[in-house]
Amino acid sequence: MAAAPAPAFIPHAPLEGAARVWGTVALSAATFMNVLDSSIANVSLPAIAGDLGVSATQGTWVITSFAVANAIAVPLTGWLTQRFGQVRLFMASIILFMVSSWLCGLAPNMTTLIAFRALQGFVAGPMIPLSQTLLLSSYPRAKAGLAMAMWSMTTLVAPVMGPLLGGWITDNISWPWIFYINIPVGMAAATITWALYSKRESPTRVVPIDSIGLALLIVWVGSLQLMLDKGKELDWFNSGQIVAMAVVAVVGLAFFLAWELTEEHPVVDLSLFKRRNFWSGALATAVAYGLFFGNVVLLPLWLQQFMGYTATQAGMIMAPVGLLAIVLSPVVGLTVGKFDARRYATFSFVVFALVLWMRSRFNTQADFATIMIPTIIQGVAMAFFFIPLVTITLSGLPPERIPAASGLSNFARITAGAMGTSIVTTVWESRAALHHAQLVESVTQGNAAAMGAINGLGASGLAPTQVLGQLNGIVNQQSFMLATDDVFYASAVLFILLIPLVWLSHPQRGGAGADAAAGAH
Repeated sequence: MAAAPAPAFIPHAPLEGAARVWGTVALSAATFMNVLDSSIANVSLPAIAGDLGVSATQGTWVITSFAVANAIAVPLTGWLTQRFGQVRLFMASIILFMVSSWLCGLAPNMTTLIAFRALQGFVAGPMIPLSQTLLLSSYPRAKAGLAMAMWSMTTLVAPVMGPLLGGWITDNISWPWIFYINIPVGMAAATITWALYSKRESPTRVVPIDSIGLALLIVWVGSLQLMLDKGKELDWFNSGQIVAMAVVAVVGLAFFLAWELTEEHPVVDLSLFKRRNFWSGALATAVAYGLFFGNVVLLPLWLQQFMGYTATQAGMIMAPVGLLAIVLSPVVGLTVGKFDARRYATFSFVVFALVLWMRSRFNTQADFATIMIPTIIQGVAMAFFFIPLVTITLSGLPPERIPAASGLSNFARITAGAMGTSIVTTVWESRAALHHAQLVESVTQGNAAAMGAINGLGASGLAPTQVLGQLNGIVNQQSFMLATDDVFYASAVLFILLIPLVWLSHPQRGGAGADAAAGAH
């Protein structure tokens, strides 16, 4: 089916006065709700897993299912916008997000929750790019930078609020309410958006969809993520299921690449990878985000399972990550066009490496302040991360290719975040098992410290089996502490190794990339 010719589009006049203020509030609230949901469940994972009778590691599927479905939906935003219009699609995204949030809260078991989280992630796909588009149409061209700075603030505040809100709700009400709170926010955002923007709809036209490309995308990304999520549970490649998933992922990817490179209207424009700045920027962003997100999930898991922290306390540790990011991001946004973005990105990776190295020095005696200090410093790395890397990735592209490039780079980043979560938690548990075996080997009669601990526990009135149980608990805590340090240290090294990738790109100042940089999140 050939695409219908695009109707002439006359841009709408910017909103004025109170209408612009309310429009900004409504669009920001929708974005806030969306970004909040990517982080609010992190500190609630142990409670969700315990309530639904699965391990905490299986609980991470609550995060990865949302991320994978969200990543698959992002490249569809352009086609859906042309087919249904910006405002109608944005409204549908908000309403379906509320419905899927309600279903997540009602989920009776982990399988159902994962299915509803995947639905929630999929319908959320168009929300963030369309909130940017509608916000820019609300402001005069001269104030576009202000509009994007305000939009970026929302995406930075939400990760701060997510862990705090998620922890407090989990400890004081119950975990389903981390999903139910989206309903009043979504209703307010949808009502105001429809009142202000319903008569500002973009023109629509019938355009072909690359249904085969989309199906192949779902098959290979879904198989790969399932393989990563279930690998440890099924003993990796000793399992026929895991081997089958790996084969489907590899074959699916091969067919996907072959199809997309020859399709007239591809769901993913792979020709963008011919540009050095695009592939180096997108790859550096994806790998770095995978490392960052994996460690963001790991820290509250370790704190709650092995350091005795409540969900609220873990949220308080995680929350300050956005404080310095909120302060510094506007500065980065204003200056990235005047300086070499590669220097900013390099600085970000060095600070990330420093933060993770500091965390790799933790031990079981680490107090609240010691654990929080690297989180505060990490805000500096976040401020210098998104905007410069998007500037590099999108630099030199003509305006008509920026939506496709932004969609593809966001797809890579979100997918890498989901995979990073699975890989980090898998490595964490396998390293803990190794350390546990090594520590148990050292518990012998010749080890004075071990004998002293056993004698001390026995003297307190515990039976021999209780002594062994207590000792195993101590060994378990230490083995997971050592595994946590291993993951943090390896992640720090990988951030340093990513720096040369940034410098493979050509230097760019200003241009399309800088203009779009505020929408990096």
